[in-house]
Amino acid sequence: MPALPDFRPSILYSCYHNASRAGEQFVPEHILSLQISGTLITYDGATEQVFREGDLRLSQRNHLVKFSKQLPENGEFKSLSITLDQETLRSISREHGYPAARPPASPGAVATLAMNPLFKSYFDSLQPYEQLAEPGNEALLSLKVREAILLLLKSNPELQGVLFDFTEPGKIDLEAFMSRNFHFNVQLRRFAYLTGRSLATFKRDFEKIFQLSPSRWLQRRRLQEAYFLIKEKGKAPSEAYLEVGFENLSHFSFAFKKMFGVAPSKL
Repeated sequence: MPALPDFRPSILYSCYHNASRAGEQFVPEHILSLQISGTLITYDGATEQVFREGDLRLSQRNHLVKFSKQLPENGEFKSLSITLDQETLRSISREHGYPAARPPASPGAVATLAMNPLFKSYFDSLQPYEQLAEPGNEALLSLKVREAILLLLKSNPELQGVLFDFTEPGKIDLEAFMSRNFHFNVQLRRFAYLTGRSLATFKRDFEKIFQLSPSRWLQRRRLQEAYFLIKEKGKAPSEAYLEVGFENLSHFSFAFKKMFGVAPSKL
């Protein structure tokens, strides 16, 4: 199976004040995040979680996550995130004698962590983020990433099995995975990777199970879900098309009318 591009370690300060926004992403590396202000809502296909000011979370690698970032009243959305890259985790595993672990039985996409004095002091040290991001501070940034990992292990030793799981996704039940994740708007190669298959094997296995090509099945399944959301749940088409994984409203409306014989706005 071809390797995916490397994801470089970083410390990212996110801040905006214009409008709330929603989207989705593939999480290629573990990310430790502090919610400074505003609200973040995540959904991994099974569980919705809400993170407010002062909440700490660990987004786990190799997961698909939908998110909604909501501004506080008369304020800004702010978060601070540290990417825990595989290279640094492997280095710590070797130096401190942490063995590579078996993957957890049923890992979730985002774990809620309890704030404690160690984490508070750590994030306080990251507040001058403008200086940390300047060229020439790469060694310091690397040390701060290592510090974050060691603090996680000190405060949450049960995460050892998560952090030191260096395996790539294994071959899993394709039908169950796609039925749970069809609404994520990602390329087929990403679905293939997450189900432990090459793209060619993914397409071959997919057509055996669903009797349709992946692209045709995804469009049909997404339109069926959109019909349910609009007709039964009262969602507006402008909400539903994003929720089920379409990229733009005009394409969604055209495909919807072609399949059901009526525009989504007429339901």
